[in-house]
Amino acid sequence: MPLPTPALDDRTFQDIVDEAKRMIPRFCPEWTNHNVSDPGVALIELFAWMSEMVLYRVNQVPERLYTHFLNMVGIQPFPPSVASTNLTFWLSAVLEAPVVVPSGTEVMTVAGASAGREDPVVFSTVTDLVIAPPVLETAKVTTVLEGRVEDVWDDLRFSTEGARTFASSTMTAGDTFCLGFADSLAGMVLRLSVTAEAEGIGVDPRNPPIAWEVWNGEGWIAADVYEDTTGGLNRAGEIVLLVPVEHQPLSIGNRTAHWLRARLLPTASGRPTYQASPRLQRVEVSALGGTVPAEHAETAEAEQLGRSEGAPAQKFAVAHAPVLPRREGETVRVVDGEHVHEWTEVADFSGSDHRDRHYVWDSSTGEVVFGPSVRYPDGSVRQHGAIPRDGAFVEVTGYRHGGGSRGNVGARTLTLLRSTVPFVSGVTNLRAATGGVDAETVAEAKVRGPLALRTGQRAVTAGDYERLTLEASPQVARARCRSARRGNGTVQLLVVPQVRGDVGGHGIDDFAISDSLMRTISDHLDRHRVVGTSAEVTTPFYQGVSVVALVHGAPGRPQGLVKQRAVDALNRFINPLTGGPDSAGWPFDADLNVAGITQLLESVEGVERVEEALLFEYDLRTGRRLGAAKDVVRLDRQSLFLSAAHQVVVR
Repeated sequence: MPLPTPALDDRTFQDIVDEAKRMIPRFCPEWTNHNVSDPGVALIELFAWMSEMVLYRVNQVPERLYTHFLNMVGIQPFPPSVASTNLTFWLSAVLEAPVVVPSGTEVMTVAGASAGREDPVVFSTVTDLVIAPPVLETAKVTTVLEGRVEDVWDDLRFSTEGARTFASSTMTAGDTFCLGFADSLAGMVLRLSVTAEAEGIGVDPRNPPIAWEVWNGEGWIAADVYEDTTGGLNRAGEIVLLVPVEHQPLSIGNRTAHWLRARLLPTASGRPTYQASPRLQRVEVSALGGTVPAEHAETAEAEQLGRSEGAPAQKFAVAHAPVLPRREGETVRVVDGEHVHEWTEVADFSGSDHRDRHYVWDSSTGEVVFGPSVRYPDGSVRQHGAIPRDGAFVEVTGYRHGGGSRGNVGARTLTLLRSTVPFVSGVTNLRAATGGVDAETVAEAKVRGPLALRTGQRAVTAGDYERLTLEASPQVARARCRSARRGNGTVQLLVVPQVRGDVGGHGIDDFAISDSLMRTISDHLDRHRVVGTSAEVTTPFYQGVSVVALVHGAPGRPQGLVKQRAVDALNRFINPLTGGPDSAGWPFDADLNVAGITQLLESVEGVERVEEALLFEYDLRTGRRLGAAKDVVRLDRQSLFLSAAHQVVVR
């Protein structure tokens, strides 16, 4: 949609005529006849008509020129951000030698299979994935009550009775069964082939009270269970685990290894569900595949852009745009006969002189720009950045292009390898891709530009920190500076990331800040902060709220439809991104009361009246309501509400 016609000069024909007549007494006092019949007034009207035509043409400034105006004052529209996800590659067979999936391996969706798209969406792996046979070298059991670490490696290998997985006498939630490996299992799809007997009775085999975890250097993080046919280590079967992409060594019981552990979980009553510890006669470990980070990007090989004319401020465009942030080895080369020189990318030419081989690469348009020649007030002309010699060839060594909301594909949609990888039978993304945001439009840059010019680029006030945090990445949805100046010189910023998909499916883990986004925000704030201050970037505390309501539907309205509309309205209203009275996200420091919920439900189409509404605090981790119903749920300064398990009964 084009922008409305701008009014750079809003004077009309009559305004120009009146302005000219007001100037007559000053510049020509002897002219006293200002009537329409006077020839001089006729000339004024003629020139006013001509001026009005010029102003009309000036006011037809195309949208493209707005971009140039913004660039002149240093306001450039944000390029698109890149969606990312983890790709899981599956081996065709269990192998005894390592398999390498090289960095840059491209995987795509089926054409037309996602949201009506005709062209496939392509993702590329970020790093090499090495799938090596795991080497199990030790096993230990730890107990919480006794604080003891027991070696059960020999029992697992040689004992006819096998090795118990948890303490035999008094099992307690938090007891662990640890398997130690010689090398890191980061990103690996691991299969544990188990031989066991049904001794750990008392558990639900479909949901055993066990959490599998690995050590990432700072704490224990969960390894997802892809498949478990052992019924909670109670029978022979297989456990397939998806190990996170972080796995570091740790010392347990004076033995350093890369540990994978099974931790005993409590039940709702706080006691373990096993009546006796499971025993394992044998555990064999093998690799079925591996997981590696990937991003919405395609790789372009070396590309020749053109031949230099030896003039300042030359521009060359690559074939594909937008261009993603350059990695090591992605640069511009100038080929001058037998001489090949790699040039250096800079943000601008303000610090470049005529000897510096510098260039600017615009990520949004893909243009490569060389240094301009600038005339200064003293009459001197300076060249900012060297100029490729006349006739020299300009080329890029390679680059990546992509980005935008198009990359936010659903789970299990990236399934096609663009090129075969030896011993790899398939690939998929087990979770949806997130983080893709379209480039900033000219209209959006117009709104941001004046604000940036008025406030400058230095972080001083709370508003400055919030604005700069939002500017750091399109993946930031909201930012709250809790204290612009604390006693220790630390600024705390509460960041809510963009979360895609239906708000009814939003969970607490969806609002976690990824490591890459955390680094992006921290680096951006570090460039603008005042000396002596530091920025602490974190997430708000998300307070779960569950609404229980009894409503009466209008006659003739399907109860199921009314219930769904009511639940959808609650999910949208109690949400960090879409909630609150203005649908801009639930406000910080704003409490939630029954009156507001009642008013919301009464506005739902098909609801005749609300008989009763109750509010419960909800633990988003354990999935349980906390305490009794409340009329008001309070919210502290660091928290936001998040919907959870609403229950609406329609009569």
